[in-house]
Amino acid sequence: MTEFFLIRHGQTKANVLKMKQGNINTEITYLTKKGQQQAQNLAERFDISFADRIICSPLKRAQQTAEILNQKYQLPITLDNRLREISYGEWDGQKNADLRKLHPNAYNEYWNDALPTYKQYAPHGESFEDVIDRVSDFLEESIKKYPDEKLICVTHGFTVKAAALAVVQPKSMMSIPEPRNTSITKVIGLSKEEWYLEFYNQLLN
Repeated sequence: MTEFFLIRHGQTKANVLKMKQGNINTEITYLTKKGQQQAQNLAERFDISFADRIICSPLKRAQQTAEILNQKYQLPITLDNRLREISYGEWDGQKNADLRKLHPNAYNEYWNDALPTYKQYAPHGESFEDVIDRVSDFLEESIKKYPDEKLICVTHGFTVKAAALAVVQPKSMMSIPEPRNTSITKVIGLSKEEWYLEFYNQLLN
């Protein structure tokens, strides 16, 4: 059994501005002071000494979060490109409010977030299915590579959601929200065919 603890990075300036960050990796997507404090609070409340390793998205906001979380225990950290955020293509770097005004039918009203159909307006972006496929590939490879290990995976909002979608396979991909900054989601992998979502989007207060 492989246990995955999926953690979304701390707050960024782009989060505050309600922008699509995608794969942007510039200062606007680095952790704010609040984001750094969120990661520090998580480190103080979430004892990761039980884990075997940290696997992290290569984007700096995730790496910053992982470094703060790992200060005390110094677990081995590796980067995996499959844990990067969804790229919205032409939408990366734009504000949700502006995009919704231009393309209201590409947004889910309840979550105020992009629907899978957004790609008709941003053809160079990743489809939701693309991200689910690469995250599934990461999960399946990891249970072979790290059997019986506990893995801390520091990643991004949609990437965590994609992992949950891969496990639960709901009728609608919009039935699950993106998790909050520095929340924890736990996935259990017993085999390629047997997966469990133990909990989702949990904050340690």
